[in-house]
Amino acid sequence: MEQAQSIEDLEIDLLLEGVFQLSGHDFRGYRRGLLARKLHALMQAAKLNSVSMLQDRVLHDPHMLETLLRMLGAKTAGLFDDPAHFLALREALGPWLRSCPSPKVWIAECTSAEDIATLAILLAEEGVYDKTQVFATAANEGLLEEASRGILAAERIREYEDNYRRSGGKHALADYCREDKGHIVLLPRMLSNITWAQYSLATNASFNEFELIVCRGTLGEFGAPLRRRTLQLFHESLPVFGMLSVDQANEMACEPFASRYKSICANQGLYRRMA
Repeated sequence: MEQAQSIEDLEIDLLLEGVFQLSGHDFRGYRRGLLARKLHALMQAAKLNSVSMLQDRVLHDPHMLETLLRMLGAKTAGLFDDPAHFLALREALGPWLRSCPSPKVWIAECTSAEDIATLAILLAEEGVYDKTQVFATAANEGLLEEASRGILAAERIREYEDNYRRSGGKHALADYCREDKGHIVLLPRMLSNITWAQYSLATNASFNEFELIVCRGTLGEFGAPLRRRTLQLFHESLPVFGMLSVDQANEMACEPFASRYKSICANQGLYRRMA
């Protein structure tokens, strides 16, 4: 069993290196156990018996490569999917951005319309959307393009309404979206201040300074070295007093991050850069 596991680990290393060399997408720093489960699911669906067989398909079949990239790059997302977090963010963010003449917000790994809709609605209700420049990035250009269409999951709209109310929503979701041929779509004005760009947290450098950086549902998929690289990247992209919205990351309680940030709200993954 240990030998078989060791062989599969080697196969995964070779697959990820091949994917990086072929496409530029770098999953080598992701948590191996989580990656292995996703790869096994794809192998089962494609009726492949080993990672090496999957590698052969990925390297020679562009459709299989795209399927793999989408599977590894996608993450579960919902509108205001952590109401307590977004209530705390709303209460801290409004006063901070209203004090900034031209604030910038970065949504890292924005792979669904729900990611952008949550922040756009929150910014609009705090009266700062029109003066804020929002950057939405993701490593997978296909997922990013789909997010830019602003199409929400219509079958989850009741859940979204409940999340929105519990997160401090001031109006109704119907004020920000419309029904179109069975879809729920964000109004054009809610997508007007957004710059969309392909960007990899694993390989790219800081590209601007932001008053708020949001990266949720992603850090938990990274291995420890890549998480620390990403947090360092975010630190380089925040001014003093800038805000960081992330899932809970153990590294935030350790140096050097512990002395650089102050928790805004206990156990909510909200931090303000202090140094």
